[in-house]
Formats: sequence, C-alpha cells, structure tokens
Amino acid sequence: MGPVNSVLAYIPSPPQGVWNVGPFPLRAYALFIILGIVVAIWWGERRWRERGGQPGAVLDVAMFAVPFGLVGGRIYHVATDWQKYFGEGKHPVEALYIWQGGLGIWGAVFFGAIGAWIGCRIYKIPLPALGDAVAPAVLLAQAIGRLGNYFNQELYGRATEVPWGLEIYERFDPETGARDMMNGVSTGRVLEVVQPTFLYELVWNVLIVIGLVLLDKRYKIGHGRLFALYVAGYSFGRFFVELLRSDEATQILGIRINSFTSALVFLGAMAYFALATKGRETPAQLQPGSEPRPWPWQFSALRAAGASGGAVAAPDSEVESVDVTKKSDAVAGEQDPVDSDDVSDSAGADDAKKVTDAKKS
Repeated sequence: MGPVNSVLAYIPSPPQGVWNVGPFPLRAYALFIILGIVVAIWWGERRWRERGGQPGAVLDVAMFAVPFGLVGGRIYHVATDWQKYFGEGKHPVEALYIWQGGLGIWGAVFFGAIGAWIGCRIYKIPLPALGDAVAPAVLLAQAIGRLGNYFNQELYGRATEVPWGLEIYERFDPETGARDMMNGVSTGRVLEVVQPTFLYELVWNVLIVIGLVLLDKRYKIGHGRLFALYVAGYSFGRFFVELLRSDEATQILGIRINSFTSALVFLGAMAYFALATKGRETPAQLQPGSEPRPWPWQFSALRAAGASGGAVAAPDSEVESVDVTKKSDAVAGEQDPVDSDDVSDSAGADDAKKVTDAKKS
C-alpha cells in the first residue's frame, strides 16, 4: 500500500481504460490520439489559411505525416524500451500492439516530419512555413494524447505524498480474473500514489501552446522558426518530467535516454531558431510551386529569400544561367508592340498630306 494522506484527497485514476462494445474494444488511448489528430488538422488548417496558404493543404500533407508519425513513434518506443518486448519470457509480437500505449514523441516528430516533407514535395508547398502554421496545433494534440496515458495508468513518476498525487489502482480482467493493469477493471485497491507526470506534461504543453500563439501574433515568426520554438519548448519541459519518472527505461550513464534526447533536441532547435531567416513568408510564397525553394539548412539562401520579401531565392544548383544581354519574353511582353500595318497607314497618310499641300501651293 502506498502512502496515505488523511487530509487531502489524491487524484484518482479511471477505473478502466477499455470498454467492450460487442466484440470490439473501445480504448480511451486510441480515442484521445484520434481526437488530438483531428484537432491538430482542424486548427492547423485554419492557421495555414490565415497566413495566406491554400485551403486543404494541411489535410493533404497530414495524409503522409500522420501514418509516418505513428510508425515512427512506435519505432522509437520499442527501440528505447526494447527490454519490454524482447528477451526471455517476453513476447516480441507485442511490439506491434500500439493500442496498448507506447509512442515515443521524438520518433513521432522525426518520422512525421519526413512524411510531411514528402507531402510538401508532392503538393509543392514550403515545409518550414507549414510547420510554423501547425506547430501550436500539434503540441495541443500531444496534450490531448496525454489523457490517454491517464486512462492507461502509464507515464507516471515516483511514489509521492504531494496532495495532487495520482492513485494507481490494481486492475483485473473481469472474465478470467487475471491481473491486467492495462486492459482490466479496477478493484478499487490503491497500489501506490505517484507523481502525475502525464499531468505535468499536459499542463506544460498547454502553456507552450499559449506562448507560441502569443509570440507568433506579436513577432510574425516564420521560416520554420516557430516550429523550432515548439520543439525547444517541449524538449525543455520533457527533460524535467523525465527526472521524476521511475518506470523501467534504457539509461546512459545512469540517466534516462529520453533526458539525453531532450537536451540534444533542445540545443538543435535553438540553433535553428537563431540561424534561420527572420520574419515570415509572404502569402505568395505559400502558394503551390511558386518558386524553387532552398533546403531548410541552406541558411544563406533562406536569408536572401527573407530579405527579398518576395520570391524565394533558389539554391545555386537550381539557378539556371541567363544571358543578361537578351530581354526575356516576360519583359518584352510588357512593352506595347508596334503593328506594321499601323506604320504603313501612318506613312501613307503623311504622303497624301504632302500631295494636297503641293496642289494648294
């Protein structure tokens, strides 16, 4: 039995996280993940249109980013917590059971970004600008997903006596009577009271969402820098949340691997924020295939694009040589052409006038 507080009530865990509707299990974890995705697409689409982007672009890109993100999140989780699935007495096939929880946010963001890059290449829209538009929405989706951890009784910290401690209940399968902490139903017996790290992360995520929206409104941040702030802000909070957790995890030098990842990702995101182009893209730059665009790491080309305030500067490898001694078709087309018939008519009129003047004289 965990510590007991006779004065202040602790936060109770849900009695169960799975409800059987006929032969189909309805899982709270999956429902919150889906809800988060829907909210991210809806709000991200709205923010994209407010910036001048083409309607429907966020949903189009999400068709690539979401599957990549889910697979990547699971890969990272299994890779960093492999001891849960492989080894003596383990069941490797459970590495595929995504509905039982376990999505590593770093893998989800990395692979999701790859999927988004593919979608942006197909639909010819700038990935950094799209990332800025969806950054607050994606982080809000992560906050919503943390409620799934609450129902699964996972992502919690060490035992505690703080008034807001989380009660972890013992759960059993109602049909077989076997102990099943993930899918079973609570008996009401409290196993321990722990730090609600899922709640800390949820609250931190919401605060960062508010901060991103306010900063973006005040400073008009673009060129991928708002997305970098989202990554940095989340990483900063996640670093400290990891220090409170006590569940089994891979460690390096006695420190949880997610703490190392958080620190490295934070530094990388802040470096990008400092080096990337200031300001925000114009609506014309957000249109599909408006101009060849530099890669995100081609900072000099990106700065040139931001300074121009118009067309995006292409990388040197994508710029074709142009003969400056010749006028382009576009320039030539802007000048009014002279019709040869008009010239002939004008010359004929002058000759007729000369003949008339001669007769009069």
